[in-house]
Amino acid sequence: MISELTKPTVLVDKPKACKNISDMAKKARNSGCEFRPHFKTHQSAEIGKWFREQDINKIAVSSLDMASYFAGHGWNDISVCVPVNLRQMEQINHLSSQTRLHLLVESIEAVKQLGDSASGQIQIWIEIDTGYHRSGVAWDNTDLIKTISGMISQNPRLEFQGVLTHSGHTYRARSQDQIKGIYLDTLEKMKDVKRQIEATGQKPCKISIGDTPGCSVMTTFDSEIDEIRPGNFIFFDLTQLIIGSCEEADIAIGVACPVIAKYPERNEIVIYGGAVHLSKEVILLNENEKSYGMVCQLLDQGWGKSIADVTVTELSQEHGKISAPRAWIDSIEIGDLLVVLPVHSCLTANLFQTMATLEGEQLSCFRL
Repeated sequence: MISELTKPTVLVDKPKACKNISDMAKKARNSGCEFRPHFKTHQSAEIGKWFREQDINKIAVSSLDMASYFAGHGWNDISVCVPVNLRQMEQINHLSSQTRLHLLVESIEAVKQLGDSASGQIQIWIEIDTGYHRSGVAWDNTDLIKTISGMISQNPRLEFQGVLTHSGHTYRARSQDQIKGIYLDTLEKMKDVKRQIEATGQKPCKISIGDTPGCSVMTTFDSEIDEIRPGNFIFFDLTQLIIGSCEEADIAIGVACPVIAKYPERNEIVIYGGAVHLSKEVILLNENEKSYGMVCQLLDQGWGKSIADVTVTELSQEHGKISAPRAWIDSIEIGDLLVVLPVHSCLTANLFQTMATLEGEQLSCFRL
């Protein structure tokens, strides 16, 4: 029973999460593209089964170690969606013998070393930077893109798949129109890159995109998009809420935290739930007010709607400070459990060894 929890615990609303999976899978299916969900958000073999139940068999991850974890749980088509770390070549070769392994490159050096050291077949994507400026070849660096794609195609152990991007700058948007604008800009740039590559005679060149805001707000995807890779959508969070990617009712994750102190004279409650449980990701409620999470009442079947004017305003390692009206504080007792909706569900889930469904099922997670 969730009412018997004794310490900070990540709660997952399974029906909401499964609906989020179903909605995204249906959108991809109706658009005629592959759905390769990014598992970095939940990192759980048990939650992976929820995807399998909806006939999803290809996944993305954020590290080779995570790829090994999911390969060990039967996943046999895995993309590692960071530029390849050549120091892990032994692990790459082991994984490529277990699963259909997809890797990202963005340099001539990476392609050369992979080609020289690979012991088996590896699927290769060129990562393209369409405006996020985290990693990837600039979309208009045509000469380098053509050189890399040519080198891949000339190596018998490397199989060119296409071009891949993550439009992470959608997280800086503050409206659905802004998100859609970034999606459309990304699409045109990726189409241009594809045309440039295919003009050299390399066909086909697939296009893979993958950010939750863009994938959530679009009702359909362009026919030239071959694959989508959103991850955060399974849980959503407050960041997705404020930029317009979801409704609060779609958020499928919360952190149950015990109340350990009350200070009504300063309109504050302290919970056992700090930076090591919630991360220090923050949203701005207005120009001067930060929030590390919105607060909900714990119910028998989960949690209620976030409470107006009640928010986590400060975090230390184990403590969370909640600012709230005096009347609400008076209704709370020491030892009560409150649920905090996280700012960034990927980071919050990553801080815990396990999660729990509202029905009490324990969900083990990949951890280093």
